[in-house]
Amino acid sequence: MRKIKKDFWKIVFISLFILGVSTEGQAIEPKISDIIITNNAENVLLYARLVNGFKTEMESAILAGVPSIFTLQLEVYQPRSYIWDKKIVSYEIKRTIKYDNLKKTFSIFTNGNKDPVVLPDFESAQKAMADFSGIIVTPLQALIKGARYYLKIKIKIDKVRLPLHMEYVLFFVSYWDFETDWYTQNFSYGYP
Repeated sequence: MRKIKKDFWKIVFISLFILGVSTEGQAIEPKISDIIITNNAENVLLYARLVNGFKTEMESAILAGVPSIFTLQLEVYQPRSYIWDKKIVSYEIKRTIKYDNLKKTFSIFTNGNKDPVVLPDFESAQKAMADFSGIIVTPLQALIKGARYYLKIKIKIDKVRLPLHMEYVLFFVSYWDFETDWYTQNFSYGYP
């Protein structure tokens, strides 16, 4: 009888472990969608959107006043046949969202600007954080007319740094450390 109970519990734990692993693999991962590269008279512009970027634990922490930083990494290359591709430009755009409990508003800072965009509700703040529309990729004068290029983009959530190493006590803040895969989009300037 004792042997049967022992075997039963082994089966239960193994089943739970397998079920936990299989549901973890099905978690919704953040991704970049709706990537469009276009230009105006002076610059190449990027339009993109982050999908599934906010997890439940992250939302709770933001509403508790913990700031969160989204970083968009951009790299533009010119492909070449015989040697490595030529890097034209590489930089990051950082957006920080912070909730003010007293005013009940969300502030979004881009690249450390002193003047944030202030939004009244969390839904509009999430949309603003996930929308990367009209981002200047590179000036047209840095490109050769008729040449082909490709853009690589990636979005990551920077690790939260709390005072006095509180991120070890508030372990849930580590759950939203993620980054998307690199996305590559080809484009050309002018007609070949």
